[in-house]
Amino acid sequence: AAPMVAIAPRLAKAQWRRPVSRAAELWSVVGLFNLLLFIPMLWLLPPLSDKRRSLWFWVEGGDVNPYTPHIWATVALLGLVVVGLALVWVSALPDFAMVRDRAPDGWRRRWSGRLAMGWIGTSEQWNMQYHRLGILGAFYFMMLIFVHFAISVDFLMTLVPGWIDSLFPLTHAANALQAGVATMVLTAWILRQFGGYKDYIDIDQIWSLGKLMFALSLLWFWFWFSSFNVLWYGKKPSEQAAIELLMTGPYLWVFMAVFVLNFLVPLWAMIWNPLRKSIWGPPIIASGVLVGTLLDRVRLYVATYSVEGIGDPNIHKHALEISDFLRP
Repeated sequence: AAPMVAIAPRLAKAQWRRPVSRAAELWSVVGLFNLLLFIPMLWLLPPLSDKRRSLWFWVEGGDVNPYTPHIWATVALLGLVVVGLALVWVSALPDFAMVRDRAPDGWRRRWSGRLAMGWIGTSEQWNMQYHRLGILGAFYFMMLIFVHFAISVDFLMTLVPGWIDSLFPLTHAANALQAGVATMVLTAWILRQFGGYKDYIDIDQIWSLGKLMFALSLLWFWFWFSSFNVLWYGKKPSEQAAIELLMTGPYLWVFMAVFVLNFLVPLWAMIWNPLRKSIWGPPIIASGVLVGTLLDRVRLYVATYSVEGIGDPNIHKHALEISDFLRP
């Protein structure tokens, strides 16, 4: 989600993002690493023919491929990575042209010439790059939401009976955006302190990123409370069991740590101008947000995979059955 720090402010015409935009866009290259991790893990999920709990409906002998969830999630991941790499490439066209013109003869110059695609810096080319980055940024955001929907549904919600929350996929994505902004706060601070970018990355960038992190911390609470209300007021035994599994049971202290690091600390710390406008304050808060996000993912995914039936040969007992009067 870190590239969204370059995409969203660009669409809003925010000028403060210019010194950190390239660093944010480069984080999309991490998508290749994520792809290598998620593809084998994704295909370890049993197919629908095993009658595992899933959002997808499958009837034996029907036309639906039992590996449909695997296929769609893989396509979504691949699409996100491709769009992210395209975003980095279009953004770096002037840089490739500079290497092409200044590097000595060799493979660097040859490959830079190919990647520069004839860039010479005309007004038409700059205008083309601006609009292409806007289009790619919009597609990257859509693919990011789609990936979080596919992963959070098939790896989390459908594996826990009674966990019915139509808002959770967006909650999953919003939490990732908070961690993405925190990642960029630390990236900007490291580049400024140790990368020789003090003349380019100033207090304006740290301050503006801190305000974004503060806003997303408020959204963290809003999404969590909205989802919690659905389960709490439903009062069905399965909904109460989902709350106990994820919040009040064995993961109570983990949840409390997440609540403090992702909401309370950013809320009460970032409202103070001396702290928010400092060079060291937002990076410290961002470190806590990243630790809290990691704990939150451990809480959710480990708890989900500990539910009885996961990996059990009798998992079919949790499947939906088709009534006889519905059969053709």
